[in-house]
Amino acid sequence: MSDRAQHTVLVVEDEWLLRMELVDELVTAGWQIREASSGDEALLLLEQEPAIDFLITDIRLPGRVDGWGVAERFRELHPGGGVVYVSANPDLAHRRVPGSVFLGKPVAIQTLLQTCDQLMLKH
Repeated sequence: MSDRAQHTVLVVEDEWLLRMELVDELVTAGWQIREASSGDEALLLLEQEPAIDFLITDIRLPGRVDGWGVAERFRELHPGGGVVYVSANPDLAHRRVPGSVFLGKPVAIQTLLQTCDQLMLKH
């Protein structure tokens, strides 16, 4: 989708190999990417880089903040931003920010790309 290059995605994943694969696929698909390996690092990036439009986050992360907390802070800073949880942990629907999507691991990259494109169209 041609608008991908206009949007920046923050990928928050503590497993470096999985994060690298996600980032590589998203860059190949045309997205601008920022990445974090912990919830604390993600919060710092969110404060420093206001141009982040989308969040893709695992739920269980090292540090003081989990993926639920990262998504809540992202939504405070970016009320219209897209949020995709990608996790092997259970989906706690009551913890999700409104309008977000939960995808279980392992996730097919095409499913993730389609989900991000759908969220981009909504926002």
